Amino acid sequence: MRRSGTEAVGIKMPRRAATLAASAVIIALAWAPQAHALKLFGINLFGSEEETIEVINPVRYDATLNTGDAGSDLAKRLENAASLVSDEKQPASGDLGIVIKAREDRDRLIAVLYEEARYGGIVQISIQGTDLDNLPPNPTFDHSQPVPVAINIIPGPEFTLGSVLFEGDAAGRDPATYDLVAGGAAGSRVIIKASEQLLIDVKGEGKPLARLTDREVTADHRTRTVDVVMGVVSGPEADFGEVTVKGSRTVKADFISRYSRLDKGERYSPEQLRKASERLRELGVFSSITIREAEALAPDGSLPLTIEVSEGKHRYFGFGAEYSSLDGAGVQGYWGHRNLFGEAESLRIEGKVSGIGATTDVTTFDYSAGIIFTKPGAFVPEATFESRLEAKSETPDTYEAQTIIGSAGLSYELNDTDTLKGGGEIAYIRADDAFGENEYLTFSIPVAFERDARDNKLDPTEGYWATVSAKPSYEAFNGSVFSSFEGSLSGYLGLGAEDNIVLAGKVAAGTLIGADQLVDVPVTRRFFLGGGGSVRGYSFREISPYNDEDEALGGRSYALASFEVRAKLTDSIGIVPFIDIGTVSTEIVPDFSDIRAGAGIGIRYATPFGPLRLDVALPLRKYDGGSDYGIYAGIGQAF
Repeated sequence: MRRSGTEAVGIKMPRRAATLAASAVIIALAWAPQAHALKLFGINLFGSEEETIEVINPVRYDATLNTGDAGSDLAKRLENAASLVSDEKQPASGDLGIVIKAREDRDRLIAVLYEEARYGGIVQISIQGTDLDNLPPNPTFDHSQPVPVAINIIPGPEFTLGSVLFEGDAAGRDPATYDLVAGGAAGSRVIIKASEQLLIDVKGEGKPLARLTDREVTADHRTRTVDVVMGVVSGPEADFGEVTVKGSRTVKADFISRYSRLDKGERYSPEQLRKASERLRELGVFSSITIREAEALAPDGSLPLTIEVSEGKHRYFGFGAEYSSLDGAGVQGYWGHRNLFGEAESLRIEGKVSGIGATTDVTTFDYSAGIIFTKPGAFVPEATFESRLEAKSETPDTYEAQTIIGSAGLSYELNDTDTLKGGGEIAYIRADDAFGENEYLTFSIPVAFERDARDNKLDPTEGYWATVSAKPSYEAFNGSVFSSFEGSLSGYLGLGAEDNIVLAGKVAAGTLIGADQLVDVPVTRRFFLGGGGSVRGYSFREISPYNDEDEALGGRSYALASFEVRAKLTDSIGIVPFIDIGTVSTEIVPDFSDIRAGAGIGIRYATPFGPLRLDVALPLRKYDGGSDYGIYAGIGQAF
């Protein structure tokens, strides 16, 4: 690397009391002849993650790495970037193979130094005592012992930003908006990210042909500063034009175009392209989706688009298992079809049996079965139709209930964050609880509004999620009318540049009005708390008002609050201390006369499909004879 005074650098569970639970995990196994490894959810459980590849003309080498005065974090990054070190146990393919690895390593190591704003750093690699740049085109090394390879790094001083200039159609924009501030961070990633965001912002003004004309970075070694010049040519404004679909086989092309919502002739926006891609991906029928923009505008001034898709398997099935030291074992399975009639209509049939082994009486097992049909893009692209038929037999400690429910409804996306839902439901319930044996036939009209402003549904680090719902109901056998109303708000705040700590909080409340007596409301519609979805440390639906015979009544109202501190220990492992507080009352407004709280700590393991969660909680004010602790496992954060 040149060391002139001024150098131009190009940068182009549990449901009852204390449990030892394994969450119901869906397992997909693909068997192949001579399989030597097993993966679950992409995690290698045993065997080699990569196939063994025979190396032609193997040459052993011995690599040493000297990172000079680099700090521990930088030294670790440099070590991870040096494949000569990480792959040392694997021989290179011939003498030239060592040279090729060394050249690639030098480029990677210099890139790491640039990312850390070490523009004066030096990376020297020698093989068998000869500098990499002085080796002949086809070197020959002594193989009497492993070929010595020495990597010496002088990190150099850290640079800061000097002057920042935006030119062309980017002139007038504030560089500070892009984290480019004189005296601030000057790493190559900061500069590249700023240029990418600058281009996105210009394109976001409806200018699809915008392009970067300059990204000049000059490092001054005397002042240890970096001057940056960026230029943009925006081009004309344009609307989305004709949408062409390629690659579809059984999913109808006109449905793909319509559901993408890019065929409305609206103003061009990179954000709308991203959302269209996500929208299509969430259908679950495609293994890959690419939206390509034309290189030139159409004669009418619009921008033609091409949606390229590759369809995945439409039929699927799966199974899972769980175990609780108190509730026994449980098994579940499902079968589904993701594209029944060519417009991503899905049909799913599922069933579950739990409580196996806790007792030999099969009548006390919990059973559930259901059929769910979903039609995305019903009537309009923003609407989704869903119908369900479900049967359940539940036997928690607080009651027994057999239920058959049929429902149908529509959800309508008002905008990117807001969704409105409504429908109808018929339910038959036969229950045995504190009020004895009773039967109910309810007709309900559930409605709900949801605002989802989270940055990630399974592992949010910022934003919030709010829901409000109402369920007016008529009970035919007793002629009673009642309605339940519920609301919740969850918020997230990430701390630090990498959101290594996330503060997460949730509040929720509900009330049930109407019906002269509590017995006129089905036990499945009364409020209970306790378990992994509410107050951890208590068993499922343990928190409730009780009568003089110590029988759970269920409540007309509840209030709930939860708080977590989600801290990352590594990129994949985190710990989460938490506390949950809740109360249930027989009044329509919680009287807070009986507040229950649970506290504990959890472990999170990051995976591509969301964090795996394991929580252990203790009840801070347990019931007599109630649960002593709870262990909860699942996928995704608790809220």
